[in-house]
Amino acid sequence: MMTFTRCARALTAYALAAATTLGALGTARAQGDYPNHPVTLVVGYAAGGATDIVARLLAKSLSQAFGQTFLVENRTGANSNIGAEAVARATPDGYTLYVGSIANTINMTLYSKLNYDVNKDLAPIGMMASVPNILVVNPKVPVHDVKEYIAYAKAHPGKLTCASSGSGSSIHLSCELFKMQTGTDILHVPYRGSGPAVADLLGGQVDSMFDNMPSSLPHVRAGKLRALGVTSRQRVGFAPDVPTLAESGLPDFSVESWFGLMAPARTPPAVIERLNAALNKALKDPELRATYEKSGFVPPADDNSPKAFGAFVAAETVKWAKVVKTADLKAE
Repeated sequence: MMTFTRCARALTAYALAAATTLGALGTARAQGDYPNHPVTLVVGYAAGGATDIVARLLAKSLSQAFGQTFLVENRTGANSNIGAEAVARATPDGYTLYVGSIANTINMTLYSKLNYDVNKDLAPIGMMASVPNILVVNPKVPVHDVKEYIAYAKAHPGKLTCASSGSGSSIHLSCELFKMQTGTDILHVPYRGSGPAVADLLGGQVDSMFDNMPSSLPHVRAGKLRALGVTSRQRVGFAPDVPTLAESGLPDFSVESWFGLMAPARTPPAVIERLNAALNKALKDPELRATYEKSGFVPPADDNSPKAFGAFVAAETVKWAKVVKTADLKAE
């Protein structure tokens, strides 16, 4: 006859086995009909900047692809680290995603202490877009090209201001790289996102900015900002009259920002693959590509698999570590 203790142990073991089986079935079912409720795309910057713009474009496309709502949530601060950390700690079920950027690879070296690792705590899904930065000034600043900008900066050391979306962003590092290559003393003014920085640039509170092209290009076309140069190696088709900084006397100057979709580590591979397939399908849509062309975004290369994107993020981490260390930049 089974004793009470043995009976209790048997029932406990059975219950645990049943729970494990039901849990596995539930997970498989959840993956099979993913997504069955709204998905959140976390952006680490304020609304209005390039990261936010591309997130909202893809959120619309993904909502249409899955027949489920994809919402954009702006969690600002610490050069996007607050948003990235929130997603890294989120439940890995595919319902909380992160719109990562070049800043997250820069932050790995810029910050001495981070509560997440972009290469370990976030799973790559795919590249969303890339953009060159564009050097723009408020029209009240009496310069019309890069050479005049350099001359003006040297004539007013420490007084010409350069805004950014946050310390350590590609916008900030574009300015630091410019200062290094030109020997100029330009005052960096960080903001909590590109949107607020552009707003103050338009209002004349700051003088200039190496902004991501999509958020400043409409203001350039409207005559509210003056474009001096783009940071890509070649001129871009949507702003063919704006010269590169390389052809403006800085042959080694090249910076391009990028944006990519990420999930918490340990998100089921089946969910990652579904998201990657939907993302790549959306990126081939003629309407989205036309919007990209108009806004200044460049679609990713053909190989946009999670593996390829992960390798790219790892390489960017190494690349920007060298720049941050050379410039002796630090943030807390």
